[in-house]
Amino acid sequence: MAFSAGARLGQRFRPVAHIEWLEKEPIIMRQVIFSLTLLFFLGSSTPIRGNKISLWNSQRKGANWFNEVPTKDWLVAAKRAGITVVRLAPNGWKSAQRDFLIGNADHYKGIVEQDFQRLKEVLDQADSVGIKIVLTTLSLPGARWRQQNGNKWDFRLWQDPQYLPQAVQFWRDLAKRLRGHPAVIGYDILNEPQPERASGLFDPQTHDMLAWYAKVENTPADLNRFNTEIVKAIREVDKETPVVLSCDTVYVIKYLRPLGDDKIIYSFHMYEPWEYTNKKTNNGRFSYPGKMRVDNATDTNAKEAEVNLNREELEKILASPVEWQRRNKIPSNRIFVGEFGCHRTVGGAANYLQDLIKIFDTRGWHWAFYAFREDKWDGMDYEMGTKPLDESYWKAKERGENPPLRRVNNPLWNVLERELKK
Repeated sequence: MAFSAGARLGQRFRPVAHIEWLEKEPIIMRQVIFSLTLLFFLGSSTPIRGNKISLWNSQRKGANWFNEVPTKDWLVAAKRAGITVVRLAPNGWKSAQRDFLIGNADHYKGIVEQDFQRLKEVLDQADSVGIKIVLTTLSLPGARWRQQNGNKWDFRLWQDPQYLPQAVQFWRDLAKRLRGHPAVIGYDILNEPQPERASGLFDPQTHDMLAWYAKVENTPADLNRFNTEIVKAIREVDKETPVVLSCDTVYVIKYLRPLGDDKIIYSFHMYEPWEYTNKKTNNGRFSYPGKMRVDNATDTNAKEAEVNLNREELEKILASPVEWQRRNKIPSNRIFVGEFGCHRTVGGAANYLQDLIKIFDTRGWHWAFYAFREDKWDGMDYEMGTKPLDESYWKAKERGENPPLRRVNNPLWNVLERELKK
């Protein structure tokens, strides 16, 4: 887009380049004309940056990064791997306050300046290497990230009406500070919002989500009202940056309402079926493709059903977002699979990832796998292959050492790298 805009501007100012005319002018006049022209071109970055939604018109393929602060080396490695967009969650970064950037999720009073400057440094680094950022948050006022909350769910945002205005104010403050930053191409306002869990519904797959939503509409558990209020606040200070509205799973999207804003990206995460993708739940029982037992979403008289897990079955699982997209006439370049993946040691992991990506690509959806060089956990670090870490690694960790992880070319990583570099 920048090249095209520059070409059009160059055509508009072609008369300035008539050398014969310039040579007849005093040198001071030529300097003035040159300076004014240069200023115009430098100033043209504003409208180019302001057209961020156009960056979503072609498919984006990327990765997630949570926990530690990403280094410049990590960003360069991501770019080299073909990753052009990173879904970034900074909540695990160290802060002098209780919660990074927010200060305290119990009562938001304003953005922590020191934390914001640290975030901006990373965004500036991302811009310098050509990485675009979808910024998300794992915590909001009244909804502290479980891993920073004694591993306990924090559902106050979805139960107590005092927290929505605080969440609204946080995003208004943050968008005001980040508007125009060239690296940021999306505000993903909350990672995996879970008002369903707050009301005691832990298995959306087996429930009528439209009926459930009808019971919570216009209450604190109303995700659509939450989205509407946050987007309204962001647009008061930032008219251009796309906003990403996320769902926890493919099943929750059924009750999501599109907003009348042409700069919205709708997102869901795909780790289905959990019985296969989760190492502990799978426990070596299932491989892809192959037969397996899953939670039964159609027969309420049976807790499980046997399925032949293959690409056709994955298409069935993804029927909810497909139907939602069709019903609401949402173009495919406004759909973002914000997270997907499986534990790297489950049987057939490479085949599973390959088939998912084929589906996403066929549909024209954007996607970001979880995760590139995860810093806290090796289970979804696909560059490490399909074998568990050996015993010597864990013994070194027990001794307080930090042994390096051996990342090598392998069939599992090759699936992702090949797709990223297409």
